[in-house]
This record gives sequence, C-alpha cells and structure tokens, in this order.
Amino acid sequence: MTGQPLSDHDTCGGHPPRGSEYAPMSRPTIRIRRVTDLDQCVQVLQAVHETDAYPLNWPTDPRNWLNPPRLLQAWIAEEAQGRVNGHVAVQRPHSETPARHVELSRLFVAPAARRRSLASALIDHVRTWAAEHGYDLTLNVTDEHRSAAVAFYEATGWRHTHTTDADWTTPDGKPVKLRHYILTSRMSDTDGAPQRLPSTKTTK
Repeated sequence: MTGQPLSDHDTCGGHPPRGSEYAPMSRPTIRIRRVTDLDQCVQVLQAVHETDAYPLNWPTDPRNWLNPPRLLQAWIAEEAQGRVNGHVAVQRPHSETPARHVELSRLFVAPAARRRSLASALIDHVRTWAAEHGYDLTLNVTDEHRSAAVAFYEATGWRHTHTTDADWTTPDGKPVKLRHYILTSRMSDTDGAPQRLPSTKTTK
C-alpha cells in the first residue's frame, strides 16, 4: 500500500467549505508528528478518503498505514487550536533505489482546509529537510488522464522518470499504473557542497 496515489493535495479535490468554514484560519505550524497526533490524523484521513478516495483502498489498520515499515519521519500541519489539517511523511526507498533517495508519502490535507497552499507548504518543509540531509525526493501517483495530482507535481518541479504496474489494484480489482517522479533537493557549488534549492511553493 506504500504506492498509493498522492491525489489529495489542496490544488484539487474537495469543494469550498461552507458556512462557518469560510471563517479566516490562523497560519498553521508544521511540526514533527507525535504518537498523540495519530487519532486526529486518522480522522482527517477518513475525511479525505470519503472526499477524494485517497487512499484508494481504505487500510484495515489506518494507524499502521501512517507508520509504514520504512518510515523515516512524518510531519503535520497544525492550527493554533491544536487541530491537525495536513500530514506528510518520508520513507526509505526500496532496495533497488539509490541510497540518496527518500520517498515522499502519506500526503493529505483536510477537505475543509483546502485552497490555503498547505500541501505546498508541507512539500517545501520536506524538501528543506531532504536538502539538509543530502537526499533527493521521489514519489509516485496513479497514472490517470488529466490527473490534478500529476499536474500539480509537474508544475512544481517534479520530473517524471518512468511508469510501472502497481502491486495492488482498485477496489473493484482493476490494475493500476504508477507514474514515478523525482525532485532534486540537492545541488552542488564549485566545491561540491550540497546547496538547498529555492522553494517551489505555488500561488493560488
């Protein structure tokens, strides 16, 4: 299930919030996820699944899904009131992937918190972390025609490298193809020292 589509960013999916949800929200804090955040993260993930069908197949144990075996670090976007509105993680690559690569995964934003560039902020946070640790980032998304996720990533600097067949299927048993991307978070100066790339944050 680690190859699930990352289709739940705030540039697609979800309808504009209604009623009191139009009220201004404070700027969220992005911080390392704690064990005590997991219940809220699962609640947000449930809302995302119901809105966007992400993850495509609802996990039997969603808390475990948020803690894959190769997990390196996870972060949340938290409002001043302590409410979790976004989540992202990085995990170690499969054995055949170069050691300098880490995979961006488990990215989702609460439907009521969309249109605030939270996904971009979470990705920027991970990109900074990756640059500081000398990593390049990879990810995969489902290969869908006119996919908003594909458009989002390709517009923010991710480079498509190849497409593969997933080792999982849709809920009705149909095969799934995955588009694989890489984002270089490291660049070298004349002395070969890694340098951080500028932010890829998009504007709405």
